[in-house]
Amino acid sequence: MEEISTTMRTNSGISLRSAEEIEKLRASNRIVVETLNLLREEIKPGIDTLYLDGLAFDNIRRRGAIPAFKGYQGYPATICASINHELVHGIPAKTKVLKAGDILTIDCGAILDGYVGDAAVTYPVGEITSRLRLLLETTKRCLLSAIEKMREGYRLYDISCAIQEVAEATGFNVVRDYTGHGIGTKMHEPPHIPNYGIAGIGPRLKAGMVFALEPMLIDGGYRVKTAKDGWTVFPLDMSMTAHFEHSVVVTSGEPDILTAGIIWD
Repeated sequence: MEEISTTMRTNSGISLRSAEEIEKLRASNRIVVETLNLLREEIKPGIDTLYLDGLAFDNIRRRGAIPAFKGYQGYPATICASINHELVHGIPAKTKVLKAGDILTIDCGAILDGYVGDAAVTYPVGEITSRLRLLLETTKRCLLSAIEKMREGYRLYDISCAIQEVAEATGFNVVRDYTGHGIGTKMHEPPHIPNYGIAGIGPRLKAGMVFALEPMLIDGGYRVKTAKDGWTVFPLDMSMTAHFEHSVVVTSGEPDILTAGIIWD
């Protein structure tokens, strides 16, 4: 579907979405929120990630939307389901069975009326260690700190710097190889939004920009590799990882979180 005529772009190529477009994005993101909250209720020891993928597919289609990930650049599933040291893009499988003490990241996307919703959460499976709890809580704080910069007049790397400062102050590393991104009629639009950087540089934010912010933290070194499946990403040192993501609109006041309503705890 082509972008509607009211879409504008800045000199940096970042789209400025109209009020109508933002409501379309809100609708697609509402389906993502519903899907993640549905899956959260099913996460427990003994559940396999392919089962969760099936639930996600059924819910997205029932709501009249299309799974955004399935078939994207050849990706084979509806959700990314990444366990423990799997950072991102874990492929759901019957053989991937959750155990007590695991952490599970689910990244989910949906397309409705040509507009893309996208969010991710790292969930505990039963009781987890205090260190893992700190990793999850810190990643959440990174995301919330980044969202605070989603206001007209800030610069792009103010977001990046906010993520890095919170993570490193708690002793965790941010991933360098994967970034947040613009989102709209395509899942990945300009700009790339690194999870590290120097405040005060980059394009100035304007109301109507829509970004998917996704801090990814590692309890170890930040270098990563891709598995033989061509998708699943791991830290080189196989440290534990966490990933939270919201889709957010820049405004002149309080940032507009399109994926508000996700139950994290």
